[in-house]
Amino acid sequence: MRFGLNIGYSGSQMRLNMDLVKEADRAGFHSIWTAEAYGSDAVTPAAWMLAQTEKISVGTGIMQMPARSPAMTAMTSTTLDQLSGGRFLLGLGVSGPQVVEGWHGVPYGKPLKRTREYVEIVRAIWAREKPLEHQGEAYHIPNHEPGTTGLGKPLKSILHGRPIPIYIAATGLKSIEQAAEIADGWLPIFYSPYRAPKVYKPALDAGFAKAGNGKSVRDFDIAAGPTVIVGDDVQSCLNFIKPVLALYIGGMGARGKNFYNDLACRYGFEGEAKKIQDLYLGGKKDEAAAVVPDQLADEVSLVGPKERIRERLAAWKESPVSTMICGIFQPEALRTIAEVAL
Repeated sequence: MRFGLNIGYSGSQMRLNMDLVKEADRAGFHSIWTAEAYGSDAVTPAAWMLAQTEKISVGTGIMQMPARSPAMTAMTSTTLDQLSGGRFLLGLGVSGPQVVEGWHGVPYGKPLKRTREYVEIVRAIWAREKPLEHQGEAYHIPNHEPGTTGLGKPLKSILHGRPIPIYIAATGLKSIEQAAEIADGWLPIFYSPYRAPKVYKPALDAGFAKAGNGKSVRDFDIAAGPTVIVGDDVQSCLNFIKPVLALYIGGMGARGKNFYNDLACRYGFEGEAKKIQDLYLGGKKDEAAAVVPDQLADEVSLVGPKERIRERLAAWKESPVSTMICGIFQPEALRTIAEVAL
């Protein structure tokens, strides 16, 4: 198992803990992962960190596909990869309809179709076998639709890039199946090593079967991980985890269209998920966090004293997860993972 560091996206001010990033590089961590929602972007901090590290890979977890054309993503990825000596990993995701339509101002459309075409186009650009042409449902390249000049022509990338590993963030069973079919890795969120392997195995196996050529979990990087907090009081540590879970389960989406609420239900917390959403959408964020079950918060995190973290790490090592991307903010948490796992 490899270990990564998840730095997420910023709050109201953009900050990067470069001391922690450089320590992860020195400690032998495999990768660092950035993110974006509707504030800081995922690419700029990736470039910043690649420029100031030596060995560690940097991935985007995720770049929002509706925010960038496939060609722009292919260009950005190859540029970062070549400037860093081959240390870039491309993580993609469709985001959700509230962000796609409310922030980027483009139709949410059909996420499965968009993802499949997006990956096909990016890989075709990297392959450089011929000038780029793609006439699909989501993307038309060259674009000769009404309103265009009609002057667009197929082009081939000036840069000669490698086939960079592509990871797809997915929570729905159909999207997970497709990720297993077309991607090199999967970026789950709130992964429980106690529940997820059983819940997601049928979708993953179906995707591998569609891919053919004997593809299996051995050829596929499941890159998931917990928030890690070192502290003597386990309950206090869990109380730091719960507001984040409440935000996603309760507030990251509308009623009937919240992927994270669906995930909590899939894990067996249907009643709690409904209460969390009702409270959160009603403006009662603290009450929503209080409803998050201790068990759920504990299963998707590694918290407590060092020895407890060591013991609970065993479940992760026995799971199909191959790259453990840890959300770490304390230097002592990074050192604990380095000590007990690397």
